[in-house]
Amino acid sequence: MRLAVTGREGQVAASLVEAARGRDEVEVVAVGRPALDLARPDTVLAALEAARPDIVVSAAAYTAVDQAEDEKDLAFAVNATGAGKVAEAAARLGVPVIHLSTDYVFDGAKDGAYVETDPTAPLGVYGASKLAGEEAVAAANPRHIILRTAWVYSPFGKNFVKTMLRLAADRDEIAVVADQWGNPTSALDIADAILHAAARLADDRNFAAFGVCHLAGEGDTNWSGFARHILDTSRTLGGPYAKVRDIATADYPTKARRPQNSRLSSAKFEGVFGWRAPHWREAAGRVVSRLLHDRIDNCCSLVGTANLSGSATQR
Repeated sequence: MRLAVTGREGQVAASLVEAARGRDEVEVVAVGRPALDLARPDTVLAALEAARPDIVVSAAAYTAVDQAEDEKDLAFAVNATGAGKVAEAAARLGVPVIHLSTDYVFDGAKDGAYVETDPTAPLGVYGASKLAGEEAVAAANPRHIILRTAWVYSPFGKNFVKTMLRLAADRDEIAVVADQWGNPTSALDIADAILHAAARLADDRNFAAFGVCHLAGEGDTNWSGFARHILDTSRTLGGPYAKVRDIATADYPTKARRPQNSRLSSAKFEGVFGWRAPHWREAAGRVVSRLLHDRIDNCCSLVGTANLSGSATQR
C-alpha cells in the first residue's frame, strides 16, 4: 500500500513518513513544493500521478491562524481551492483521499465535546478556509475521509510543546491562556490512526463509511493545563522548567479569535475504525521525552564537532 501525503515538511507528513519506516506493508511518499504547490493548482495532478498512490493523504495547509486574517486570499487558495484540487486529483486517479481539517471550524459556543453533526461556525479566516476545504474535498471526491483534529504537536516543525520548552529555558514564569479548552493531539498518533484507517480502506473495497470524523487526543484540558504538564514532565526528566501563570484570553489579544471550547468527540472514528488515541497526557509525555533526548543527542554531537574543529585549529 502506497500513501502519498501532501506537505513534505508538515508535522503529520513527517510523522507519517517516520511511522512507515520498517513496515513492509506500507510506503509513504511525501509530496511537496515545488513539485506540488497548493497555491498553484496546475501542479497538483502531475505531482500525485508521479507518486502512484493507493491513497492520498491531504495534510498540507496554510496554518498561520493570525496571519490568515491579513492573507485571506492565500489561506483560501491553499486550504480551500488547493485541498479541492488534491481530492479531485485523487478521484481522477481512482483512489480515496484522507483530508486533515481542524477544530477551528466551530465557534466554541457548545458546552460539551463537538460531534461531527454539530453546526459549524468558524470565528476567523483560518477556520473558514478549512471549512471551505472540507466542502471542496467532499464535492470533488465521494471517497473521502475528512479528519478534524486539534492542538497538534510533535517532535517536528513548530508547535506548542516546543514553544513551552524553549520559553522555559529562558524564563522563570510563562503566562498561558486558561479559558480555552480542547484536546491536545500528537501528530505521531494522527499518523498511526491514518495508517490504521488506510489499511481498512485497502482491505475493504466496499467501504461505505466515508465522510467526516473527529480524531483527537483522549481527554481535554486548557492551554495552561497543557503547558503545566509539558513543563512538569520536562522538570522530571531534567529538562527546562518554568512556572505557569493563568491568564484570560482577553489578557492575550490576538488578531484572530479562537473558540473557547473546541473539544472534539472521537467516538465515531473509534466506532468505524476500531482505533482510539491515547490520553493526551501520555502522548505529550512521550513527545517531551523525545524532544529532550534529541536535544541531549544534538548537544553531544555539537560538542564532538567543536572538539574536532579545535584539534584541527590547533594543528
